[in-house]
Amino acid sequence: MTNEVLRPNLEAPDAFYAELLAAHEGLSKEESDAYNARLILLMANHIGDLQSLKRLLDEARAERI
Repeated sequence: MTNEVLRPNLEAPDAFYAELLAAHEGLSKEESDAYNARLILLMANHIGDLQSLKRLLDEARAERI
């Protein structure tokens, strides 16, 4: 993968966000952090390309909200 999609690309972003929030319900801060780490690793595995992942890591760090 060489062209990371950095513009909004979710078919149903509000629905995904609701699912993400629901997945965290009832979790402690530590459990929520561990869940997020597992989710990130699963998504990284799905992407699979180290160069793409490095570019996304850089992009995420560059974004200041």
